Amino acid sequence: MNHLYNVSASPHIRSKTTTASIMRDVVIALIPAGIHGVYNFGLHALLIIAISVITCLLTEYLYEKALKKPNTIRDLSAVVTGLLLAYNMPPSVPLWIPVIGSVFAILVVKMLYGGIGQNFMNPALAARCFLTVSFAGYMVDFNIPVNFSGSTVSADGLSSATPLSILREGGTFQIIDLFLGKNIGTIGETSVILILAGAIYLIVRRVINLRIPATYLAAFLFTLLLCTRDGLSLEYILAHLFAGGLILGIFFMATDYATSPITPRGQLLYGLVLGVLTALFRVFGSSTEGLSFVIIFGNLLVPLIDRLTVPGMFGKGAVADGK
Repeated sequence: MNHLYNVSASPHIRSKTTTASIMRDVVIALIPAGIHGVYNFGLHALLIIAISVITCLLTEYLYEKALKKPNTIRDLSAVVTGLLLAYNMPPSVPLWIPVIGSVFAILVVKMLYGGIGQNFMNPALAARCFLTVSFAGYMVDFNIPVNFSGSTVSADGLSSATPLSILREGGTFQIIDLFLGKNIGTIGETSVILILAGAIYLIVRRVINLRIPATYLAAFLFTLLLCTRDGLSLEYILAHLFAGGLILGIFFMATDYATSPITPRGQLLYGLVLGVLTALFRVFGSSTEGLSFVIIFGNLLVPLIDRLTVPGMFGKGAVADGK
């Protein structure tokens, strides 16, 4: 009967899921928001997306070629980084901006730390923070023609301000416009309905779970309630939820495998920290949008969170019966 047993090295439980299949699902989930961004902001937005993705792929390929390492561009992780970086850029940036950002994301944040799974920060968000600090004038410029309802209008004056800027100044806008994407913002953050559609796809495909997003949202709303002196209206809550790329960040960047905790309790704690800090940044920060910096700060806490929430070994500390 011994011939019926096949003894092999661990792991004994295996899955057909691969890095490439996961990244392919993420790309599929991101495509609708990108199409809407191109519709809203035109050909220049499409060029930013294309240049960002191509530069990410080329940087990873040339780095591995130069060091004679196995080629990994087929796992599509560089494509995801390029898309997320482009989606976090204003549609008016010069075309050399995504080149610099993509090289920084792949070379400095990802490859120099060992490649996918070894980076301690989300490459796309790290690059966005780098660009915001280095080229602030370009990264906050939203003065570009937009297409909201079939007719092209010039985004000048108040209309060139982002929804969070308008909200901070006491202005008002249609919540339905934020949900559908008829507003100024970065290329991929404007249409909440399409971002949510992509998020639902990832949840159904079991690429992400709801621990981090649900905790993030709950902590954000609770902290917003505590920090708002005049009370919260439904419109105020929805405006904060639908504006500033919060939904994109919660579902597509805070849940990044390499830079989020691996333990269930750690993921809950991570979401809690991100939600509280995001609300504090928005209410008290000098900048209207601190989401990227918050998630990067959370990434830096992940090793500590994992250490604090690691489960105990089975049987360790147990007391024998009768003793």
